[in-house]
Amino acid sequence: MQREVNRKLAVALLAGVIFILAGGIIGLGLAPIAPLLVAIAWIILVMRLAGVTFQDAQAALIKGIEAGIAPLFLFLLIGSMIALWLGTGVIPTMIWLGFKLINPAWFLPTALLTSALVGTMIGSAFTTMSTVGVALMGVGTTLGFNPALVAGMIISGAIFGDKSSPLADSTNLAAAVSGTDLFAHLKNLMWTTLPAMAVTLILAFVFGFSAHHTGGVSVKTAAVTQLIQPTWWTIVPIALILISALAKIPAIPSLLLNVVVNTVYYLLSGHSLKTWANLVVNGYKTPSTNATLVALLDRGGMTAMMETIMLIMLALALGGLLSNLGILRAVMNPIVSYLKSQKSIVFATLLTGIATNFLVGEQYLSVMLPGQIFKEDYKRFGLSPLALSRAMEDSGAIANYLVPWGVAGAFASQTLHVPVLSFVPFTFLALFSPVFSLLSALTGIGLRQASQDEVAK
Repeated sequence: MQREVNRKLAVALLAGVIFILAGGIIGLGLAPIAPLLVAIAWIILVMRLAGVTFQDAQAALIKGIEAGIAPLFLFLLIGSMIALWLGTGVIPTMIWLGFKLINPAWFLPTALLTSALVGTMIGSAFTTMSTVGVALMGVGTTLGFNPALVAGMIISGAIFGDKSSPLADSTNLAAAVSGTDLFAHLKNLMWTTLPAMAVTLILAFVFGFSAHHTGGVSVKTAAVTQLIQPTWWTIVPIALILISALAKIPAIPSLLLNVVVNTVYYLLSGHSLKTWANLVVNGYKTPSTNATLVALLDRGGMTAMMETIMLIMLALALGGLLSNLGILRAVMNPIVSYLKSQKSIVFATLLTGIATNFLVGEQYLSVMLPGQIFKEDYKRFGLSPLALSRAMEDSGAIANYLVPWGVAGAFASQTLHVPVLSFVPFTFLALFSPVFSLLSALTGIGLRQASQDEVAK
C-alpha cells in the first residue's frame, strides 16, 4: 500500500504529529491516549485533502494494528498469569525470598543481574518483567528505593537478556532483516552491549551503596515476611517457563500453558470456578489489611492491561498510517543521498531507529525500517551487514522502552506500576547502548567491515 507522498507534505505531517504528541504529553501532562487519537485524526484529514481516500487511510490504519495482534493477546495472557502467580503464592514467595536473602546495599546490582540472567535464558523481556520483575519491584520499593530506579534496573536487565538470547524476537528480526547469521549477530552485539551493561552495573552499585535505609524499613520488611506464607509450588511455574524457553516454544503457547497449569493448581487448592474467573479478569486482591502487603500484591488480571492495550492499539494505528501511506519513506529517502561516510551511515541508522520508535511506538517496525532503508548503503560504504544489524538493535529494538506510547514502554509501565517518564533516566542500558554504538562508529573499534564474500553478494 506504499504511496508516493510529497516530501514537504510528509515533513509537515510529521511535524504536526510531533507537536501534538510532545505538546499534549510533555507540555500539558496528558495521558498519551488522547494525543495519539488527535494525531491519527490529523493525518487522516490532511491526507484526505491530499487525495487519499478514507478507505485507503482506514486500510493503512488497520494494517498497522494487525502487526500488533500477537503482543496485544500476549498482554492479556501476562495479566492473567500475574494474577494466578499471585493467587497461587508464586510471586509472594519470590518476594519473601527476596526479603530473606538480599542485602539492601546489594539489591540494585542483584535486581539488574537477576533480570539479565532470566531474560537471557527465556529470551523475553516482557516475561522477565512480568515474573521476577514484579517480585523484585515489590522488594525494592519496600526496602525504600526509588521505584523509578528499581524499574530502570529491572528493565535494563531485561533488555540485556533480550540482546543476549538467541530466543529473543528482536535479535532474530534484526539478523533476518540485515541478512546475517543469528549467532554472528549476537557475538557482534557484545561490542556495545557489554560496555553498556558494565556502566549500568557500576551505577547500580553506586546508587545501591549511596541509598540510606532506616531501621523502619527493616521493621516493615520483617512484618511483611511474617504475613507471607511461602509455597513449594513456586518451583513449578518458574521451571515451566524455563523448560518452554529451552524447548523453543513461542511466547503465546508458553504463557498459555503456564496459565492452564496454574489454573489447575488453583482450582485443586479449593477455589471455585467463579473465584478463578474473577481472579484472571480483575486481578488479585490480598485478604490482608497490611498496607505494605496490599501495595505489593493487589495487581494483575486482564482488566489491568486494558489501558495499555488501548494505548498500543492507537500507537500501532498511527504507525500504520505513517508507514503504509509512505510518509516516513518520503522523509527518509532523500536524506540517504547526503550520507558520505561510514560514521554518517551508522549515525543515520541509530537516529532513524530511535525516531521511528517515537513516531510510531512500535518496536518491530523501528527495527525493520532502518534495515530496509540503509541496507544497500552499508554495502556501498564497505560495511558488513553485521554493522547494520547491531545499529538496528542498539536503536530500534531498545528505544521503545523509553517511549510512553511505545509497546514496550507502556507494557513496562503497566507491569511495574511506574510511569515511563519516571524510569527513563534510570534505564541506563537503553540510554548507553546507542552511545557505545556511535562511539564504535567514530573510533572504528568493533565496527565490522565487509568481507570479500559480503562485498561480492
